[in-house]
Amino acid sequence: MNAAATIREYYESLRRGEPLYPYFAEHPDVVKFGVGERLVGYDAVAEGLREQTRTTDDWTVQSQDLRVIERDDHAHFSDAVFMSWTTPETEYALSTRWSGTLERRDDEWVFVGMHVSTPYVDG
Repeated sequence: MNAAATIREYYESLRRGEPLYPYFAEHPDVVKFGVGERLVGYDAVAEGLREQTRTTDDWTVQSQDLRVIERDDHAHFSDAVFMSWTTPETEYALSTRWSGTLERRDDEWVFVGMHVSTPYVDG
């Protein structure tokens, strides 16, 4: 599987409510920035993603402009993604920007960094 296919598979796993932490490198320097969070280290990323899966449902993830540059053992990507989800209290819908870096490990691609943000600024 190439890096782009791994990213698409991650989106599909998010839609289906499947575990997401296996997509990340088991490394103390891995980092994931979400719309409202900063997780550093595999343990923090895995726990954050477990909590997200436990507390959210009904994910929509619509990739609008996935761009991937893949080299021998590293890849980086960017995408514009519309996403929505529900929690027991409310529904969310956001246009977001995604970027990150993947590393090839044993013929698999894993995220070593991911950044998800929204282009909107309060103020």
